[in-house]
Amino acid sequence: MGFTPSYLGHINIYVRNAEASRQWYEDVLGLHTYDFLAGRAAFMSANLDESHEIALMEVGDDADGPHKGQVGLNHMAWRFDSLDNLADFYNNLNDKGVEIKRVSNHGLSLGIYFTDPDGNGIECYYETPRTEWYRQEKLFMHGDRPMVEFPGPWEKDLVPDGVSAKS
Repeated sequence: MGFTPSYLGHINIYVRNAEASRQWYEDVLGLHTYDFLAGRAAFMSANLDESHEIALMEVGDDADGPHKGQVGLNHMAWRFDSLDNLADFYNNLNDKGVEIKRVSNHGLSLGIYFTDPDGNGIECYYETPRTEWYRQEKLFMHGDRPMVEFPGPWEKDLVPDGVSAKS
């Protein structure tokens, strides 16, 4: 099917201050900045083969932040290639004092949820290989979904999927 995209290339989000946000995304997520213009935007990526995976567009210090229940982006998700790397990342979040909103076991993945300084939602997650999925369709919204064990340092923050631990 030629009309189906091959993957999501980047996300563009509004931030109050592009410089401060760029520094936060470098420090917390380890992203590389490919381009930055003070007062305007930063273009950043985890995958150095991509020109950017996220664009941070400055809208000014007085801009409203996201509002719960409002139409728009709920969160962006950054995938980790191993559960051990996700555990290291989780420990780094704690070391940096980033508030973890929740950790959720989705059955075939484990997600850590938090926000950037502007309130934009972020999930960092590990997903089991497709060959280990319990089925190939109807993966998320069904009561018969088995829970895979994801041992790690996040036990105190782990909540049942679909439950919000902290607002």
